[in-house]
Amino acid sequence: MFADSKTLCYIFNQMVKYPPTSLNRTFAALADPTRRRILAHLARGDKCVTHLARPHAMSLPAVSKHLRVLEKAGLLRRRRYGRVHEMQLDAKPLKQAAKWVEEYRKFWEGSLDRLAVYLEKTNKAVAKKGNK
Repeated sequence: MFADSKTLCYIFNQMVKYPPTSLNRTFAALADPTRRRILAHLARGDKCVTHLARPHAMSLPAVSKHLRVLEKAGLLRRRRYGRVHEMQLDAKPLKQAAKWVEEYRKFWEGSLDRLAVYLEKTNKAVAKKGNK
């Protein structure tokens, strides 16, 4: 076994910090390339819905559906000025997702380091047997 129970418990405890529904919504929203492009546009500043729809070869209602998914995930906020809807990026769910991924990166790097040590020991033992 590459991970001891203390490491697994730590990983589990890190998972508990973030409500699964919020992480699920964040990752589901990020799964679509159109939504990722919309977020990239919003990272450069607030935009109205029609401006966000321009670069995409789809109808305004289709873009609005993508925006609703991003809103439900908490990744953007909508402000209304009369008939104009302006969207603003909210990076908090992205930060939570990045922290969640980072915990698993630490876990896997540790596992790979332990695997490398094990393989090195195994290779040395095999080399010693071969020299005899």
